[in-house]
Amino acid sequence: MKIKDLEFKKFFTAARIADKVTALAKQIYTDYNGKNPLFLPVLNGSFIFAADLIRQVNLECRVSFVKHASYQGTASTGQLKTLIGLNESIFNQDIILVEDIMDTGLTLSKVVEELRGLGTRSVEIVTLIRKAPARQHAVQPKYIGFDIDDEFVVGYGLDYDGLGRNLPDIYKAVGNPS
Repeated sequence: MKIKDLEFKKFFTAARIADKVTALAKQIYTDYNGKNPLFLPVLNGSFIFAADLIRQVNLECRVSFVKHASYQGTASTGQLKTLIGLNESIFNQDIILVEDIMDTGLTLSKVVEELRGLGTRSVEIVTLIRKAPARQHAVQPKYIGFDIDDEFVVGYGLDYDGLGRNLPDIYKAVGNPS
C-alpha cells in the first residue's frame, strides 16, 4: 500500500488490535472499578482507539479532549504546541490519558506535568503503541497495547500528514522514512 511517497505493509490486523483493546479495557476496569475517571484522549490520533476503548471499559466515566502537536511529516519536531486545552476543573480527579502512540515521550511528559500541576488525584496513561525511544523517557504508561521498534506506522487513527487514519489495520513503512 502506498500513502504519498511511502510504501507500507500490514503490521497489526484489525482483529489483533481489537483483542488488545479488549485486554486494556479489562485492566482499566479492574483498576478503576468504583471510581469515576476522566478519560482524556490526546487528539487527533487517539480518537479511534479512545472510542473503542471507552466503550469497552464499562465504567461510569467522563470524557474530555486535549490536542497537542509535535509532529511534522514522519518525525517529531521536538517542540510541543498546545492547540486545544481543558475547559473544566480536574482538581482531585483520576485522569486516564489516552494516547495513540508514544514516540519520544515529549508530548505526554509535558501533558502529565501540566495535569499534575492542576491538582489531579492521579494521572495514568494508556497508549496503544509505545516505540522504543519512548521506553527511555521518564513518563511511562501504565497500560500498553504494543511495544514496537522505531517504526513509522499509520492506520487506526495514526496518520502520515493526515492520511491513513481511517485504515482499520496498522501498517508500517517499508524502509526508513526520514
